[in-house]
Amino acid sequence: MGIINKKKYYNPNIQIQAMKSSYPQFRSIVRGSEIEFIGELIVKPEFPKYAVSITYRGNLRPLVRILSPKLVEKPIHFYHESKSLCLYHPKDYKWSHGKLIAKDIVPWTAGWIYFYEVWLETGKWFGPEVEHIKNNKKDE
Repeated sequence: MGIINKKKYYNPNIQIQAMKSSYPQFRSIVRGSEIEFIGELIVKPEFPKYAVSITYRGNLRPLVRILSPKLVEKPIHFYHESKSLCLYHPKDYKWSHGKLIAKDIVPWTAGWIYFYEVWLETGKWFGPEVEHIKNNKKDE
């Protein structure tokens, strides 16, 4: 009898429970098959408090938006069309509904905020990065 290789799938309720457990400051709004998580992240006491929206869209890349404070015009590592953060390069990491927002996306969002604040001060991005091809909307 062979072993069936069944892919993990975290249904919306599991995504919500994982967020409540790890990040109780986030609330969830369910809209059909999408879930928007809205909450605040404090990365470092001397940095501003960030209000963040993370939209879970099943197998589609989660949309991570900064609600406040207002980002500078044309921030680095940012999808301008969707006004969302670029947290990973699609060739290096493939999002799927088998992954948890709470486990990957929230910590990477906190990391992005940290490196963004340092970038504002120094003009240099110290976080991991991959060269992007200009105007490659496919990644967005």
